[in-house]
Amino acid sequence: MTTPSALERPTGVPFARRLAARLVLLPALALSLLPPRRIRAVLGFARRGAAPATTAQAANARGAMCAVSLRCAGPKGCLPRSLGAALLCRLSGTWPTWCTGVRVVPPFTAHAWIEADGRPVDEGVPDDYFTRLITVGPQSRSG
Repeated sequence: MTTPSALERPTGVPFARRLAARLVLLPALALSLLPPRRIRAVLGFARRGAAPATTAQAANARGAMCAVSLRCAGPKGCLPRSLGAALLCRLSGTWPTWCTGVRVVPPFTAHAWIEADGRPVDEGVPDDYFTRLITVGPQSRSG
């Protein structure tokens, strides 16, 4: 027996933003097939020269990815959604902190998300709900 569920897809995303989200969707899906160390290496390269994303910028990018892709909007779309949102932020010159980790309370569940200002963006859970295992944050200006 399955539990019915409805996906919440953002509305009102401007056409140009949806187009940009579609542009990064295929690279995000391709990246999601790579091993974690390769994903970290690619994202580490992609973030170079970008300013830290604000919460609003990161939320807009995440919303745009959910608006253009049912896979990203779905419950098992966290990896391509987070990768796409990070890449979409990068197109506008910013970078959120991309994270992957596990849920703190049982049952064990892996998850990927983006953060801005040290907080998960639009995840609907408390800040300490996940333990970070891999992060790729904005580069500091000094390094």
